Amino acid sequence: MRTYAVWAHRLSALKDLPLLLLRLVLAYGFYLPAKMKWADIHGIGDWFVQLHIPLPYVSAYLVGITEAAGVVLLTLGLFVRYITLPLIFSMIVAIVTVHWSNGFAAGDNGYEIPLYYIAMLFTLFVFGSGRIGIDFFLERKIR
Repeated sequence: MRTYAVWAHRLSALKDLPLLLLRLVLAYGFYLPAKMKWADIHGIGDWFVQLHIPLPYVSAYLVGITEAAGVVLLTLGLFVRYITLPLIFSMIVAIVTVHWSNGFAAGDNGYEIPLYYIAMLFTLFVFGSGRIGIDFFLERKIR
């Protein structure tokens, strides 16, 4: 039992590393979609019209802004809990409007990947950015 306690103590020193990795993986995952949206924001609005998304052109800009902000904020570990909520909402809308009818499998453009993103974003919402991010230093300064 003592060996387990020693390993648990050693591993606890790494507890912020998974949060950093989640942030960086998510930031990278949102980078290309955000870049694609900004490359043809009007085309995205046209696509949103076809998907029957309310206020399609406004929604295209909101999603583009949210994803671009997500890339920056997740990378820096800044306002992580705040950016996770609109990103989760965006993933839920993506599942409902695009992925659901394709089933679960990612290879069939199903909802598998957005569901993973939601799980990772929810983890960051609950735990925050960890000690390897700007949020940690801002919270320390406030205390």
